Order: sequence, then C-alpha cells, then structure tokens
Amino acid sequence: MGFSEEIKRRRTFGIISHPDAGKTTLTEKLLLFGGAIQEAGAVKSNKVKKTATSDFMEIERQRGISVATSVLAFIYQDKKINILDTPGHKDFAEDTFRTLTAVDSVIVVIDVAKGVEEQTEKLVEVCRMRKIPIMVFINKLDREGKDSFDLLDELERKLGLNVTPLSLPIGMGYDFKGIYNIWKHNVQLFDGEEKQTIGKKVYFDSIEDSQLEAIIGNQAIETLKEELELIDGVYPQFDRGAYLKGELQPVLFGSALNNFGVEELLKCFIEIAPEPLPKFSEERLIEPHERNFTGFVFKIHANMDPNHRDRLAFIKVVSGTFERNSPYLHVRLDKKLKFSSPNAFFAERKEIVDTSYPGDIVGLHDTGNFKIGDTLTSGEQIHFKGIPCFSPEHFRYINNNDPMKAKQLTKGINQLMDEGVAQLFTLNLNGRKIIGTVGALQFEVIQYRLLHEYGAKCSYENLNVHKASWIQGDEKGEEYREFKRIKQKFLALDKSGQLVFLADSSFSLEMAQEKYQSLNFHFTSEF
Repeated sequence: MGFSEEIKRRRTFGIISHPDAGKTTLTEKLLLFGGAIQEAGAVKSNKVKKTATSDFMEIERQRGISVATSVLAFIYQDKKINILDTPGHKDFAEDTFRTLTAVDSVIVVIDVAKGVEEQTEKLVEVCRMRKIPIMVFINKLDREGKDSFDLLDELERKLGLNVTPLSLPIGMGYDFKGIYNIWKHNVQLFDGEEKQTIGKKVYFDSIEDSQLEAIIGNQAIETLKEELELIDGVYPQFDRGAYLKGELQPVLFGSALNNFGVEELLKCFIEIAPEPLPKFSEERLIEPHERNFTGFVFKIHANMDPNHRDRLAFIKVVSGTFERNSPYLHVRLDKKLKFSSPNAFFAERKEIVDTSYPGDIVGLHDTGNFKIGDTLTSGEQIHFKGIPCFSPEHFRYINNNDPMKAKQLTKGINQLMDEGVAQLFTLNLNGRKIIGTVGALQFEVIQYRLLHEYGAKCSYENLNVHKASWIQGDEKGEEYREFKRIKQKFLALDKSGQLVFLADSSFSLEMAQEKYQSLNFHFTSEF
C-alpha cells in the first residue's frame, strides 16, 4: 500500500463527555465491533467480571472512573481507527484539553436523562475554537430520559451546535422499541438481551412493512412518521463539507451498554470522518502528505509497566513516516535521537511497530528527554503550538513522611509532574515543595501513585494561595528587583525554572499588577 493510501485509511478521534455519560462503555463496544476484543468489560460492574480495557490503572479499577487518557487502535473495514478515550471528570480536564490537540475529530457522548452538562460545555467550546468536526452520540436510551427533540434543542442552545439527526429513537425507557436510521433509511429493533458480545439484529427496510407494525404496534409507527416529517421540515440535510468545517454536527441515538446503535455509529463515522488533517506550527502549515517526518508529544505517562518504572511519551505523527531506528531531531534539545522500540497501543498492551503514518499515535520509551509539547522532526526547526499549562486552582505543601525514602519521593514527584498531572513549585525562601493541581482529586491520585508505584509516603499541608501567575520582565530593572525583594516569601520557581508569583488573594494580585506596571503577569505557562 502506498503512502497516500495509508494516510487515507487513518481515522484518529477522541471521545469526550461529562463523567458517567458512558464514554468508556462506548469505547469498549467500538472495540468489540472492531473485532479487537471478544467480550466487553464495564466500568462499574457487579455482574460483569471484566473491567474496561481502557481503564487499566489500579486506581481506575477501584474508583470506577477514568483518570488518564488511554489510546486504543484497531482495524475496521480496512480503516485503521485510533481512539483516545479521555477522562470526563473535571479534575482531570487538563489531560483532556491536551488530548484534543492530537485528534482530527471528536465524538461527544450525552446521557439522555441528564442532557448537556457543564463539563461537556467546556470541552465542546475548545473543539469549536479549534473547528474540530464533532459527532454527537446520545446514550442510555433504554432508560427514561428527555424527549429527543428537547435534547436536540438543548444541543443547539447550550453548546451552540448546528445539529442534524441521522437516526431517531422509537419510544424511550420501558417503551423503547428500536431506532430508525435516517442515514440508511432502515429500522432496527431493540431486544436488550445480549450486553457483552455481538448479538443478532433485526432490521426492516421500510416503515410500511406489515410485520413491523405487528411487532411494535400502529401507534408507534404513526408517531415515527410524524417525527420524520418534522425533522425534514426543521433540520438541515446532512452535508459532509459543512461537517468537516465544524459547521454542522450529526446526531445519532443508541444505548452503548446494550450494544445498540454502536455499529451504526461506527459505520457512519468511517464514511464521513476526516482523514489526518494539516496542523499549524509557529513557522508554517504542515501537510500530512509531506515526505519529511514531523510529530509532537501531547502526553507522557509514567509507569505504564510498574515492574520497569518506564515512561512513555505519546507522539502524534503529523506528516511523513516515523521509522524505527532512524535518527530524528529533538527540536528543544537540538540533538538527534534514535528509537529502537516504538510502540503502538491497545490500552495497556503494546506492540513494536516499524513504520507509523500520519494520524498514528506512537509511544516512545523516554529516559527524561521529553516534555509535553516537544517536537520531533527529520531535521527541520518546527515548533507546534497549543499545549499550555493552566494556572492551578488548588495548592498544598507536600511533605516526606519517611526520611529513608527521600530519593524515591523526589524521583516520583518529578516523573508525575512531567506527565502533566500537576505542577511543582519550589519556594525561593526555604525551598519547600508545593504542588498545584486543577482539581482536588488529583492530590489523592498523586498520593496513591507515589505510594504504590514508588514506595514513597507523603502527606499534605494546606496553603493559602489564590492563584499562580508567571512573571516576565526585565531582570536587571529596578522594578523587577524591588518586586523580588518585597514579595520574596510569595515567590517560587516552576519545574523549568520560571519565576512564579503565588498570590494569597485576588486583592494582593491586583495590587501587585497595579504597582509593578513594567512586569507581565501570565496565567498560562505558554507566553
């Protein structure tokens, strides 16, 4: 297969939603239909013994939530599909924002009973800013929930989307009979028996079929006809060009837990979803069909395998081919690196690959060379943008509880911070270490992982910080020196040695901004 054909068969997308809308369950079912697994697991399960494939960290199995983005790849109908399953919980939103830089399109999952929730609004806003094509999957139709037209209105109103339904449910909850597929013009009936393997489906090619009427009743068919007329009159026809530009969002209905509507979603997605897209760098626009390799690190995961303490840097290939054992330029360090065992993923199972193409996600063993946002190229100086660190919202001192394990603690903190889980600040005054996170749950995750992966015990102490801001100014200037002298007990260095001001209230931050006009106060680390 030629280079261009390989690019054309790639589809890389992320699945995003509010917690508990059913993202991980949907990912499982997509793997099931893709033939990648024989039996689907579940996140919260009493009867199902198998946990979800994408939740492979110990803490995920305990809590029943996803805390890190996982990468899954499989082949379906000759297309290579790369899924990035992101955490929904807002405490891990940074991981999700970073993942969105590496996908070409997105599937948003919405719970039929709860409708659009706050976390979904934030994530969709990021997608709209970047004009990423969006598909919406409305999940859990086997439960009682909102009316389908109310939901479509809500998508338009709250998320600012321009939607067009490609399927329509017949009934809901206890009365749920099946789905009419507007895309393929057929009816699929719901039986709700088989949850973990692929069952047989019953299809009807026309609404007028007398057998169909005998099964679901006359009333349901009349309602369906009225609703279809309404859709024709109100919603625009599906147009792939508008979808690819991010101006039109198709909506599909189903129930991931019951395997219902998932295959339809997959088939529709393969037909319409974009191939790997060009990406902007600071220097120029990079096209996937260019022969020279470029790629960037969007995630680092420490301890994929707890026995080996290994770190993996996840790289998205933007253009050209990534070859095993070829030397590539690490732009920030300005040195050539070779990789003998680049990995392709299937949740925690990894396979060594010889060649990767644009759109693929490659895992590289990292000995401490990579940071999030680094670029690898065949030799050209290119910097990809768009992966900032945000100002944390929660701050705590971290203390060592076991003096014999000081080395392990330091190593553990450094590795977890490189992962981008949280940020580390060192106070200038006494060198105490402070951890800043976006959500409070992160502290527990860090504590748990330090103990179980590095054998280091730590405890936290509260600290009154309102906001962190990165300081930029003339270091030799009078004002800069005065600021450092007066505010010394509130100053710290971040991991890369940048000066950070930890303001204890919004008032003191405003006062400092007014008093020291020549200094710039930044709230993201990318300036």
